[in-house]
Amino acid sequence: MRRLAPFLGIALLLAGCGGGKTVSPTAKTVIGTIPTGSGASVPAGDAKTGAKLFKSQGCDGCHIFTPAGSTKTIGPDLDKLAQYAKQANSGSEAAFAFESIKSPSTYIQPGYEKAAPMPNFGQILKDKQIADLVAYLTKG
Repeated sequence: MRRLAPFLGIALLLAGCGGGKTVSPTAKTVIGTIPTGSGASVPAGDAKTGAKLFKSQGCDGCHIFTPAGSTKTIGPDLDKLAQYAKQANSGSEAAFAFESIKSPSTYIQPGYEKAAPMPNFGQILKDKQIADLVAYLTKG
């Protein structure tokens, strides 16, 4: 029995550890509104400059976008950008577009998971240039 005593003590100690889950409390009342997106504001952009960037960066080689006359279907149809923003539930259309251009892997439109990945324009373009593209995409 003396030989088993140390083992029984360890067994009892281990039995009391790790049996429960850690639970975070849930707020009962929310004051104000709950943000649906990243909360980041989109810098003001220039749609005319965005139109030039759309062509020069090759966006028309992968996307449908009627104002640009582009008809490619490799990537999502940018004429449906507002619809995609609602589906993603990540804020305004402009905020969604900005984030999608800056960091394209953040949200991938269903049906395009296996498509060729979009370049990470957050490493290629400045925020102002991305804002110009967003102005073009959201205002045509």
